Amino acid sequence: MTAKVLLFIAFSLPWFSLFFAKPATIRRYMPVTIFTCLLMTIVFQIAYTYDWWEIKEYIVPWGYMIDVSFAYGLFAIGTFWIFRFTHHRFPLYLLVNIIMDAFMCYVALPLLDVLGIANYKNITPWQYLLVILSISIIIYFYHKWQEKVFLPSED
Repeated sequence: MTAKVLLFIAFSLPWFSLFFAKPATIRRYMPVTIFTCLLMTIVFQIAYTYDWWEIKEYIVPWGYMIDVSFAYGLFAIGTFWIFRFTHHRFPLYLLVNIIMDAFMCYVALPLLDVLGIANYKNITPWQYLLVILSISIIIYFYHKWQEKVFLPSED
């Protein structure tokens, strides 16, 4: 029961942090946040197919395939805030992502194993680090492209 409570908190609590963002900031970074959710859904589907990890505790019926707490909670809103503070400088953005992703791969996921929530199976922490760092780079360039698309035209 404690695991499910932690998962629900990990899903919902990050969304409440958006109350501290201005509406214009939310509009600016929500497209990249939604794109991140899409990419994480794809990664979780691939992970399920190739048995990269096992999700033992979940809060939705399809949670054995997609860790909703992480993909649509912590990771999504974490991406929002990382973009909010670092999008203007790619080296800083990359450094923050390396630190956060390494923490996820080497501290958080092993802790989830101890708590009986999830564990690595057919992927090593450094391989998963490469996967989520690749996602970080993809979403950075998506955001840069998306910002150009929504600039006012000079007709």
